[in-house]
Amino acid sequence: MVARMRTAVVTGAGSGLGRAIARELARRGYAVRVTDVDAEAASRTAAEIGGEAQASTLDVRDEAACRSLAQAVADAGSLDLWVNNAGADVLTGDAGGWPAERKLQALLELDLKATIRCSRLAAARMRPGACILNMGWDHATMDGMAGDDTQLHAAVKAGVLGFSKSFARSVAPDVRVNVLCPGWIETAYGAGADRDFYDEIAAGTPLGRWGRPADVAGAAVWLASPAAAFITGQAVNINGGVVG
Repeated sequence: MVARMRTAVVTGAGSGLGRAIARELARRGYAVRVTDVDAEAASRTAAEIGGEAQASTLDVRDEAACRSLAQAVADAGSLDLWVNNAGADVLTGDAGGWPAERKLQALLELDLKATIRCSRLAAARMRPGACILNMGWDHATMDGMAGDDTQLHAAVKAGVLGFSKSFARSVAPDVRVNVLCPGWIETAYGAGADRDFYDEIAAGTPLGRWGRPADVAGAAVWLASPAAAFITGQAVNINGGVVG
């Protein structure tokens, strides 16, 4: 009997962590639905992956669009993994200068409310043994961090963590729910960081470097795999040992 190909949906997969996760899942045999609010970015990632990858334009703030996508993927065969990676970038570009209230609203809509919405829509259409991965932040799990922007991130990502732990209990034993909690990762923010700050972060990390998107992707693939079949409701820090 030919093994059924597993299907994964990755939101915000047009760039950064989502792109890395989508590529690694495809390498491990998933048919990946690459979604992003930027249609061109989603298409680029899907084209890079090739094979069974498909691109879909998705604004995770749109409940009807999220429901439609989840149903379409389930109807096409199965929905085995949903990665809630899409989030608000309030640190780079024009958004870096937004007032705090606008930043908070964006984070609540894209990072928290959309995670809750998509998790519920996905779980309702998943077969037993499926998995949901949500995106947290390592400093929201323990130590916190001083700063105007980090206060907002910590509050919202702590909300993601609290929801995920409760939701994991709600959908067990059929669906597992875990949280990826990256630390300092070389995405757009890290690439544009001041060199002294960059070196300071690397020196303060026990493993001596910034994380790479591939580090987060590797953790995602492991949490979705049978090797993590007895793990649910957990937050996994991917941060080189900065916080426990």
